[in-house]
Amino acid sequence: MNLTTLTRTARIAVLLTATAAGSVTRAGTPAELLAGYAAQGTEAPSPKAGQQFFNNRHGREWSCASCHGAVPTQTGKHASTGKPIDPLAPAFSVERFTDAAKAEKWFRRNCNDVLGRTCSQAEKADVLSWLLTLKPGM
Repeated sequence: MNLTTLTRTARIAVLLTATAAGSVTRAGTPAELLAGYAAQGTEAPSPKAGQQFFNNRHGREWSCASCHGAVPTQTGKHASTGKPIDPLAPAFSVERFTDAAKAEKWFRRNCNDVLGRTCSQAEKADVLSWLLTLKPGM
C-alpha cells in the first residue's frame, strides 16, 4: 500500500468513525466534510436546495447572503459590523471547510443568526454541496 492510498484509507476511517459517533469531528477536505454530513442525512445533498437556503431569509433579519453575497466567491462584509469576510466557496478560499471543528463553529454561529436554531445535517450538506459547485471562471 503506498502513502497516498494509506492516507486516503486513514481519512475514510476517521470519517466513518466520526459519522458513527454522530458528528463529524475531523475533515481534511470540504468533500470529506460533506460526506460526513450527507451520511447523517436521509436524502442526497441538493446544491439547488443549498443555494435557495443560502439566499432566503428564514424568519429572521438576515440570510446567509446578507454577509457572504448571493454568490459567495468574493470577499463579503458582515451586515452589522462591516468586517470583511473571506470568500465562503472553498474554490476561492482554500482553507474553508477543511477543519471540521471550525466548520461546526461557523455553522452553529451563523445558523443561529439566520435561523434562530442549529442547522440540520441535511441543511449543512445542501449548503456545502452548493458551495462546492462554485468554481473560478464560471
